[in-house]
Amino acid sequence: MVKKNKPSTKTTTKSREKINFTLSKQQNIIWGGFLFLLGIALILSFVSYFFSWQADQSIVGELATRKLETKNWLNTFGANIGDFFVYKGFGIASLIIAFLITLTGAFYFLSYNKTKLLKFWFWGSLVMIWISIFFGFFPTVNPLFSGVIGFEINDLLQDYLGLIGAVLVMTFLLIVYLVLRLKLTPEHIASAFKSTKKEIADDFTSENNHTNTSETLSEKPLNVSVPLDTTSEEIELATSVIEKPENVIKTPKEDIPLIIESEESIDIEVEKVVEEKEISKNLSDKLVENFGEFDPKLELSKYKFPTIELLKDYSTNTGITINQEELEENKNKIVKTLNNYKIGIASIKATVGPTVTLYEIVPEAGIRISKIKNLEDDIALSLSALGIRIIAPIPGRGTIGIEVPNKNPSIVSMRSVIASPKFQNAEMELPIAFGKTISNETFVVDLAKMPHLLMAGATGQGKSVGLNAILTSLLYKKHPAEVKFVLVDPKKVELTLFNKIERHFLAKLPDTEEAIITDTNKVVNTLNSLCIEMDDRYDLLKNAYVRNIKEYNTKFKTRKLNPEEGHRFLPYIVLVIDEFADLIMTAGKEVEMPIARLAQLARAIGIHLIVATQRPSVNVITGIIKANFPARIAFRVTSKIDSRTILDSSGADQLIGRGDMLYTQGNELIRIQCAFVDTPEVADMTDYIGSQKAYPDAYLLPEYVGEEGGGTNLDNNLSERDKLFREAAEVLVIAQQGSTSLLQRKLKLGYNRAGRIIDQLEASGIVGPFEGSKARQVLVPTLEALNQHLENEYNED
Repeated sequence: MVKKNKPSTKTTTKSREKINFTLSKQQNIIWGGFLFLLGIALILSFVSYFFSWQADQSIVGELATRKLETKNWLNTFGANIGDFFVYKGFGIASLIIAFLITLTGAFYFLSYNKTKLLKFWFWGSLVMIWISIFFGFFPTVNPLFSGVIGFEINDLLQDYLGLIGAVLVMTFLLIVYLVLRLKLTPEHIASAFKSTKKEIADDFTSENNHTNTSETLSEKPLNVSVPLDTTSEEIELATSVIEKPENVIKTPKEDIPLIIESEESIDIEVEKVVEEKEISKNLSDKLVENFGEFDPKLELSKYKFPTIELLKDYSTNTGITINQEELEENKNKIVKTLNNYKIGIASIKATVGPTVTLYEIVPEAGIRISKIKNLEDDIALSLSALGIRIIAPIPGRGTIGIEVPNKNPSIVSMRSVIASPKFQNAEMELPIAFGKTISNETFVVDLAKMPHLLMAGATGQGKSVGLNAILTSLLYKKHPAEVKFVLVDPKKVELTLFNKIERHFLAKLPDTEEAIITDTNKVVNTLNSLCIEMDDRYDLLKNAYVRNIKEYNTKFKTRKLNPEEGHRFLPYIVLVIDEFADLIMTAGKEVEMPIARLAQLARAIGIHLIVATQRPSVNVITGIIKANFPARIAFRVTSKIDSRTILDSSGADQLIGRGDMLYTQGNELIRIQCAFVDTPEVADMTDYIGSQKAYPDAYLLPEYVGEEGGGTNLDNNLSERDKLFREAAEVLVIAQQGSTSLLQRKLKLGYNRAGRIIDQLEASGIVGPFEGSKARQVLVPTLEALNQHLENEYNED
């Protein structure tokens, strides 16, 4: 028998010394202090990032440049670390990482037992991920709340499970956390509910007893008794604290106090307010009785709406021609293709639309939906057709939809949708008839409820026709007194026909010749003017004690608001911007910020935005823009990335063009064939309106005085200098580089304003003349020399 040798004690001890790793007390303090301060720094960086991310977004990633100025409390480090954890990471939940690092540092610094740290990190990480995904349900509130990770995980869950499925999964995970971590059970909840209910009942009973006692005491008659020898001065002093009127009778000291009934008290102020309200109500009722309600259409009472004959009917008959052979052929090809991949079909039916036919299939039991979704390209190949789109499943139907373009598509005329009963009978504030759905139904929505619309699509896919369809819908439904348009057309040719209705429907700045805005400077001024109009309208709503434009106008029509106090009838204002990308390139933040402000606040006071662009890139359609435009239209685009930029989902890249579009208002995607309205039809319609009696002038917006200074000449006029002139001069002197793009980056300016400042700096002698592609020479060497130069200029002036 072989004896096993026991390992020596020395060897065991040595191996244990190698395995065990402990820090000394000094090392614990140093390591803990570092982690604690790092956590504090992260907290400050993250908190500051929520307020400064927009101002610092241009310098993210530029760690090598030391002279960058940021708004973040921890400068460049804070801006970059905040962007990494908050924007690209877990959003607001990233604060949990900072708190965990701070907590870990405290444990090491104070030499606490570190066995609990692992549990804190485990549950903290799960909570962080859960919160990040949860805020992914609300991307329009603030894109920073969820971060990229939370948004993408939420989007993945919704892609596979749908909105309801994702909510159920999140609810289950919350229950798991409450039960395992907080030891919460239904019995605990019921017990807490009962105790809370009992406390509320006790408080309510106590309050009632107190109120009843007070009312009883207040209803009792006053007992007033004074001795016979009391002077009148003593009586007045003694009774001055009594709020109710009282009668005082002198009695002998030994007599029993007399019971004197007090007179009934009346609240004079309340009675006065009630009387004023009654007078106002009676006056408004009497005015309505004598003169009727105020009619904003009275000034143009003979205005006639455009007739339906002005629009062309492109269809040969009222219905859609159904090609039975084409339907049967496509059905057989779809079934055959699916059978090739062993996917059985229980039933299939077709819904024929103007340009696309929807084939609804019910797969056999046990077939996975994703398997059919992945065969999109194979089905398109078998049908020899472009624009195949699979909807798996169709919301609310329990079927899978396959959209196939028709070989002979029908044109949806604007005349057919305007004449439809759905549009004619629409009880909406701003009805828009976009076109017809796959089921050949007229699609009508209310712009007032959108409340803003974002349109995008590649060149020649139908954006301009879509804008004309929107404007035509409103012109056929609304009186000139009810709606006004602010039209921005950087291309100068798309909206020029609407110049004919300037004095009927258009709004413009005072002292401007043309109502349709084509110059970038005027766009910036107009947008800021609309912000002033928005603030003025909110003041009117506040003074009228109403919450929105509909309630305000109703109150004004019933003559309950006095025009002498500044009240007036408020028409809806629709701002239409064609080719938004061009404005962003030339004016940048000067355009984006007022548009974001209008989109956030202007809905309640009747200002609505329609923004169109042919380049749906993220630097044009930014997070701020997308967050405030829940209603979106996508015409055909060239890539899935562009589709996701517009709609937050794919699909627009599979459209067939020529007005084929997808519409969403934050929920499902609806495929629509946009109604076609040609240029001659728009011309006839605007001629018809323009030939009628009009207002003396277009609707005038509030005057706005821009911050930028003088013109593009080189006159050194100190009074016309830009407000940022001195700050711009300091930037260029420090950098010793006379560059317009440098001013744009440092001061967050648009190209036009930065160019004007450069011209003013040249006129002042601070920078040299234009030298082609080279940066201008800076003629002032130091800040001290700059200060002396500017001081001499002011003294000479």
